[in-house]
Amino acid sequence: MENRKRRIVVGITGASGSVYALKFLQVLQDTGIEAHLVVTHSAETVLQHECRIVPKELLQYAHTLYNVDDIGAAIASGSFLYEAMVVIPCSMRTVGAVASGIADNLLTRAADVTIKEGRTLVMVPRETPFSPIHLENMLKLSRIGVRILPACPGFYHNPQSIDDLVKIMVGKVCDQLHIEHKLFKRWSGHAE
Repeated sequence: MENRKRRIVVGITGASGSVYALKFLQVLQDTGIEAHLVVTHSAETVLQHECRIVPKELLQYAHTLYNVDDIGAAIASGSFLYEAMVVIPCSMRTVGAVASGIADNLLTRAADVTIKEGRTLVMVPRETPFSPIHLENMLKLSRIGVRILPACPGFYHNPQSIDDLVKIMVGKVCDQLHIEHKLFKRWSGHAE
């Protein structure tokens, strides 16, 4: 993938935490990485409620916005080359569907393709508490190499705002994809 622009598929589901997706898309744009975006119907409602935006407004950060019902879209095929997919935030419905191999919309189909092609899949579940079913589904995915990053920000960098909390989570996602960033101060050991 060195000889062409980096591409990442981004899925946004109806879990709370759409601000994570918005910040991640901004980082991709700032670093010149091409974002191919798919937003579920539930995510449209959550984006409106939490961020006061509609999916079309995300086009300012994404190369392409796909319709979640368009199973014939480019990202539904393994022949469409991209390096990774991030589902941020990720609902337990999506975790369960992907863990079960259910590709009933473009987002879950793209995740299924990402797995079958051996590409990096990062899922950022946003739920609490986790039920045994949630934990079993996430464990099943983790065992096949899916990276599970629950939206649980750290506090060692002394966050002063909600944006600071969002940045540490998005930074952790970027770390999984080898995207350089300065979203949070890295731990360098105890201060003297």
